[in-house]
Amino acid sequence: MTLKNFDGLTRVIRYPKKEWLTLDRNYYNTFIEVAADCPASSASVPPVNKKGKTKAAIEYELLSAHPYAFTQEDLLFEVHARHKGIPEEELIGQRTAFFQKPQPCFRSSMLPKKYGWGIHFNEAGKAAMVAMDSPGYEKFLNGEASGVKRVKAMRNKREQTDAKKR
Repeated sequence: MTLKNFDGLTRVIRYPKKEWLTLDRNYYNTFIEVAADCPASSASVPPVNKKGKTKAAIEYELLSAHPYAFTQEDLLFEVHARHKGIPEEELIGQRTAFFQKPQPCFRSSMLPKKYGWGIHFNEAGKAAMVAMDSPGYEKFLNGEASGVKRVKAMRNKREQTDAKKR
């Protein structure tokens, strides 16, 4: 891999193992809880705006139609491809380019942050939505699902420190 330094010099980095270049961005046996500051009191369908479907609406559409069919990586790319309208024949090359850049994880998705949906990833890393007002969501919160790690979705707003509040 060739990188340009901040001083303009080019240097070559050699990785001893090819596996180091491949990152697994998927969650396994994990439940993403609704954000603490989520405005929803129950799960709702993300609206479609005038310009078309939002990323949240596409995520909802895919996960509601195909529970436990997509990994986080598959879902991130499929949402990107549908949102940008990438033709099917360009998808393979675009996927590689898409993951060359850092991508946000599903903790930052609007489904758990704004619309009241928890996201469960099973042992194979496949995702499904769980409504915050459902018995299934309560089972995850109460720890009744054994071996499942719980993480919260990212907050919508930063908490202000005491110094900033003054």
